[in-house]
Parts: sequence; structure tokens; C-alpha cells
Amino acid sequence: MAPEAPVADDDAALLRAVAAGDRRALTALYAAHAPWLMLRLSRRCNDPGLVDEVVQDTFVAVWRGAAKWDGRGQVPAWIWGIGIRRLVDGLRRRPVATLALLDDHAGVLASAEEQVLLGVEHGDLAGALGRLSPELRAVVQATVLDGLTTREAGRLLHIPAGTVKTRMMRARIALRAELT
Repeated sequence: MAPEAPVADDDAALLRAVAAGDRRALTALYAAHAPWLMLRLSRRCNDPGLVDEVVQDTFVAVWRGAAKWDGRGQVPAWIWGIGIRRLVDGLRRRPVATLALLDDHAGVLASAEEQVLLGVEHGDLAGALGRLSPELRAVVQATVLDGLTTREAGRLLHIPAGTVKTRMMRARIALRAELT
């Protein structure tokens, strides 16, 4: 009989068990982390099919690469890093789509969220974000676009929470100057 999977709230132990080939540990890790991963990825991409695919690909990568986790940082941040890279790869594979602000057939305006996302990808905001330094842009993406808290963004970016706040303040000042 196979050994019992570790307790679900001990992510590091679960990940070590996954690295040893324990499928129940992977199931427990998936149950604990897939819901929030799906939610956060959905905030970055409005294609539910792609988000589902990315979540599955993420946990396949966790299964294959669990032994690569070096024990530094938190497991959720490591999973998020894999997930967001998979999402970026998935978005790059898709053909570039343009969003019509007015649907010719229905005569309905696109949602406010779609208009903002269009502006982030193609409008003035995209240019302003592109002109930010990589450090400032990473903080804006983590906190604003990904919806992470200051603490979560700090863990993801491997910087203190205070540095996240300072960089966000500098980014706001720069974006205001660019967009006014």
C-alpha cells in the first residue's frame, strides 16, 4: 500500500511528495491551488478555455518539475510563476485579435472591462506601460493587472513589500505624467 499523502496545508511537504512521484500529493496540491490560480489567470485573460488549459499545463509542469523547486520562497508563488509564464506562452500562440468597441451585428458597446483591456494592450496606456522601467512595470502588472496584494507581489518578485509600495508610487507618478 502506498504511503499517505501529506497534510494539504503543508505545501512544501506536498511538493516534496510530488517530486517523489506521489500522485495523491499532486491531487491535494491541485485542490488547494487550482481555484485561486484559475481566478487570477481569469483576471489576465478573458478566454475561459485558455485559462483552463493553462491551469492544467501548470500542474503538469508542477508534476514534472517539482524536484526543481529549491525550497526558497513559497510554493504558491512558485506555482503562480509557472502559471503566468504558461499564460503568456498561450497568449503568444493565439492570433492577434482586435476588439471592436461597437459590435456591428448587435449594436452593443463592449464591456468596460474589454475597453480597458484593449487600452492596456493597444492604447495610450500600453505605450505608457511600455516606457516604464522593467521594475516598475513588473509591480504594476503584479498588483493592478494580476490583482495581487502588496505582500503577494513582493513574494512573487522577491522584493520587500515596502519596495513594492515605493515602486508602485513611482509608477503612478510616471503614468500620470505620460497620460496627461
